[in-house]
Amino acid sequence: MSTNTPVSAAADLQTPLKFAYWVPNVSGGLVVSTIEQRTSWDFDYNKKLARIAEDAGFEYALSQTRYAASYGADKQHEATAFTLGLLGATERLKVIAAVHPGMWHPGVLAKWLITADHISNGRAAVNIVSGWLKDEFTNFGLPWLEHDERYVRTEEFITVLRGLLTEKDFSFHGSHYDISDFTLSPAPLDIPGRAHPEIFFGGNSTAAQAAAGRTADWYFSNGRDLEGFKGNISGVLAAASSGARTAPAKPRFGINGFVIARDTEAEATETLREIIAKAHRPAVEGFAAAVKEAGQSTKDGKGMWEDSTFEDLIQYNDGFRTGLIGTPEQIAERIIEFKKIGVNLLLTAYLHFQEEVAAFGRDVLPIVRELEADLARKNGTELNTDLLPATSLEGSPA
Repeated sequence: MSTNTPVSAAADLQTPLKFAYWVPNVSGGLVVSTIEQRTSWDFDYNKKLARIAEDAGFEYALSQTRYAASYGADKQHEATAFTLGLLGATERLKVIAAVHPGMWHPGVLAKWLITADHISNGRAAVNIVSGWLKDEFTNFGLPWLEHDERYVRTEEFITVLRGLLTEKDFSFHGSHYDISDFTLSPAPLDIPGRAHPEIFFGGNSTAAQAAAGRTADWYFSNGRDLEGFKGNISGVLAAASSGARTAPAKPRFGINGFVIARDTEAEATETLREIIAKAHRPAVEGFAAAVKEAGQSTKDGKGMWEDSTFEDLIQYNDGFRTGLIGTPEQIAERIIEFKKIGVNLLLTAYLHFQEEVAAFGRDVLPIVRELEADLARKNGTELNTDLLPATSLEGSPA
């Protein structure tokens, strides 16, 4: 794997990378394949997984939001309820609930988030995703907006959400929301270093990048290669510097990646080959048809999944494209390449979550930390090790 990526001006070399995992609160695992996945969608499995993850050095988990059975997942738990359950089962892990505007009102979500913030001592967050599965909206009898208008609504949604989290007598009059002199009490916890509970934002399109740059604390992307994600970062930062940004600090960046860490590169490559060979073709093809329509519905044809191949879509958030496949050393080196271009967080998924999250913390993260420290020193600064999360792998499965 190449280690020649120049360090971007967007890179934060002093702050340690953060790591998150997809919460498997939907059935079928994170690849649409008949390969064995020792992963369960039930709460007991996920409660144990969350504890393993926080002991392994993960700082975040992301609960998925789905309502209609699709692409290999015939059962799913609701994200916000599941998030509260995981927050109650852990002590340090921050849990992010994914939420669709159009299914939630921002005032209702703000009230939920404040309550979750108090219950968890400041560990609840939300990921605002505009939504692409038309049937989930229309079959509920909800309005379906065209692509770019969904991002207009999402931008308003985040603006209202942040306003209600931070202001008294908040008012907003937009195309989709009309708020008059509203105060939520109590307010979120007053925690040094943060303005309010974190707001993540997901999307790849030009409209998504612009909305994230103007409003989000964090920008999440589907899996991308280095050059592809450089473009996303540039688009978000351009919007953030346009003078229209409403968030208090510049956005930070997270990217999705499916991890296959094995003793040898050949073993990791063979596992990927087996995943693809055992793909559930009807489910992947159905998903591909739906997401291609969503991607091509943008004005410039640059939506999520617009250039994804069949193989990419077997991991339904393009996780193979990030290239976290190989030995622990190769994966750590690849992660550092993403840090160099400005990535602050890796959102990861696995075949066998409990075992592989523990192994990632044991085998990959120590190498990442060494490489981060070396990178910082080579560029005239130091990695702030005071910001590293506590770890304790004792009792985790090998």
